[in-house]
Amino acid sequence: MKFLDQAKIYLKSGDGGAGAVSFRREKFIEHGGPDGGNGGRGGDIVIESVANLNTLIDYRYQQHFKAEGGNHGMGANRSGADGKSLILRVPIGTQILDDANEDVLLDLKRAGERHVLLKGGDGGFGNTHYKSATNRAPRKAGKGWPGEERWVWLHLKLIADAGLVGLPNAGKSTLLATVSRAKPKIADYPFTTLKPQLGVVRVHEEEFVLADLPGLIEGASEGTGLGHRFLGHVERCAAILHLVDATLDDVVGAWCTIRAELEAYGHGLADKTELIVLNKADAVPAAEMEKKRKALKRASRREPLVMSAATGAGVDKAMQAVAAIVRAARRDAARAATEDAEAG
Repeated sequence: MKFLDQAKIYLKSGDGGAGAVSFRREKFIEHGGPDGGNGGRGGDIVIESVANLNTLIDYRYQQHFKAEGGNHGMGANRSGADGKSLILRVPIGTQILDDANEDVLLDLKRAGERHVLLKGGDGGFGNTHYKSATNRAPRKAGKGWPGEERWVWLHLKLIADAGLVGLPNAGKSTLLATVSRAKPKIADYPFTTLKPQLGVVRVHEEEFVLADLPGLIEGASEGTGLGHRFLGHVERCAAILHLVDATLDDVVGAWCTIRAELEAYGHGLADKTELIVLNKADAVPAAEMEKKRKALKRASRREPLVMSAATGAGVDKAMQAVAAIVRAARRDAARAATEDAEAG
């Protein structure tokens, strides 16, 4: 299935049905009076998050969605049937933005969330509604209210516990294939990953979701390369696993490039817990690796880990460190949810 993380669609809720102008006509009944029924209510546009979707491809080939309108009222005080609501199912992590692609209207973070985005129009009153002591035979009825309509953007931000970032060819796809059952494309040229890849990593009795994001380059936060579009997927991660290619001459420069893009993008990415890993240790002599590790430690003020995704050396230690960060984040989230529930 093709991965699609954004789409623009047109939505329109159902129009309300018109009320009826009708009079009771039966044998032996004089002055039967008005008996026009009310129109039915138009259907709503409902957004629902479901757990078995991970792409917005359903909204790539159909961009217009309209709910059913309400039926018109009829004689004998029969009201029109309400229109059926239209339910649009989206993956967990989908955001609904306005036409300008700026304001967030909905943010669906959990499975089973359901929200009415556009309400259907109310049905018009039949002439029975307008009957009064001074107007015994009204000949007017409501036309029904129109439904709401608007263009919206759908943005999917993957729900992952940790995100892999780094320059192209840092070994992210190789690491994901090593620690999970994911099958990302692996090749010896840049930008082999053209879409985010997810893998489930198991560390002892714990599991967490690791996302491999397309390689970032300088200027990614401004739209250069593939990074700007996919940086949003890091927003929901509890940890950032920053892979640095140890075969590069300037590992500090490589780390600084990605850090600058995370800070320029904003949305709290620079404040997330970062785990720095020097990858491809099997291709660098031990003395040179130690020199690069110390230089990176001085620049980042963190203790970098050393590993080789190709041989598996040091991978377990790195995954255990990520699992510890995810575990702490889940604990904090559970505590916050409990406090919110008690406060509510």
